[in-house]
Amino acid sequence: MGRGRKCSGEKIEREDGYLYYVGKDGYVWRAPMRHNKRGKKKKVGNEKIDKKQGFMYYVGSDGFVYETKMKNA
Repeated sequence: MGRGRKCSGEKIEREDGYLYYVGKDGYVWRAPMRHNKRGKKKKVGNEKIDKKQGFMYYVGSDGFVYETKMKNA
């Protein structure tokens, strides 16, 4: 996957066993992966991302939020 455009200044500290995503509310959340039995869903970001239609948002391996244009949107 090609790198998108960085759209946040806040760095998210990632932990193993969790999936990180930008929720409908615009904040970064983490959810436990299936093999993580004792984890809980939790909001981890304090910076609100202004989401635009036709773009996908993700937390990169460096901990920053990126946006990339979706092909069929």
